[in-house]
Amino acid sequence: MSIPTTQRAVQINRTGGPEVIEINTAAPVPTPNDNEILVNNQFAGLNYIDTYFRSGLYQPSPYPYTLGREGEGHVVAVGSNVTDFKVGDRVAYTGPNTQAEYTVADPNKTIKIPDEIKPGVTVASMIQGLTALTMIRESHLVKAGDSILVHAAAGGVGLWLCQLLRIVGAGKIIATASTEEKLELAKANGATHGINYTKEDWVAKVKEITGDQDEPGVIAVFDGVGASTFEGDLEVLSRKGSLISFGNASGSVPPFAIARLAAKNIKVMRPQLFAYIAKKEEFTAYANELLELLKTEKIQVRIHETYTLEQAPQAHKDIESRGTTGKLLYKL
Repeated sequence: MSIPTTQRAVQINRTGGPEVIEINTAAPVPTPNDNEILVNNQFAGLNYIDTYFRSGLYQPSPYPYTLGREGEGHVVAVGSNVTDFKVGDRVAYTGPNTQAEYTVADPNKTIKIPDEIKPGVTVASMIQGLTALTMIRESHLVKAGDSILVHAAAGGVGLWLCQLLRIVGAGKIIATASTEEKLELAKANGATHGINYTKEDWVAKVKEITGDQDEPGVIAVFDGVGASTFEGDLEVLSRKGSLISFGNASGSVPPFAIARLAAKNIKVMRPQLFAYIAKKEEFTAYANELLELLKTEKIQVRIHETYTLEQAPQAHKDIESRGTTGKLLYKL
């Protein structure tokens, strides 16, 4: 196929709310160097990290900045040093600038998609699935029987966590969410207990649920909410527990005195997926495990909504409303 010189792309030229998003219909199509591939995207994922770059919480550079951190499509050009991929391969990848018709991708962060996996499913799993998988392995190694708390359990990463925690044999998988419908979804995906934080004191409820243990509380909290749940997280953790704070849906966690962790020997961590998959062998190992879960249908991927690129401002409003369940995608 011939490769055009311009394309559509979701871009920003300044930080702010969803109103700063622009759809550039004449963005240049990038040219891969000798060590890169060019992908014609069929799908691109939307994640909270996109809102962080748009809002300025993370610094985008340079302008115009094309949003997106994961894509799926077909390889249309291959650098001279690339041996693992060829033109026509259906692939999914992680990397910047994916919310565009064409993206230059790093072969070390790219995986071929098996024929049996439907279009859109792999990209819907890349950031959220790899985030959940690396967190239960490396941020806090979850063991069979562990009591775990998952905030925003009906969101994209939350549903992955519930399913993976069930697969590895966690004991009490306690889910928080804002509606009964979301809690039912979390339970259908593996949660054993649900707490509606809009109607219940979730801290007291976690203590009640774990009160029959030798050491009440949870051994780990996976928290993508941030500021509003941080204090409660410290309270419900059991001795030698881990607070894995991986998101800022309610705002950034404010500074705190590190000495507060001493009483229960608590660990606090702010993981970032890309530091876990920085090396080719790390990415490949986790990505292959992800594909196996998808092929064997041990994991069900919930896609909340599929948008056009032109609907990007609305997509950002939707994800920030915390009213979504599962994955938000763009179809190109």
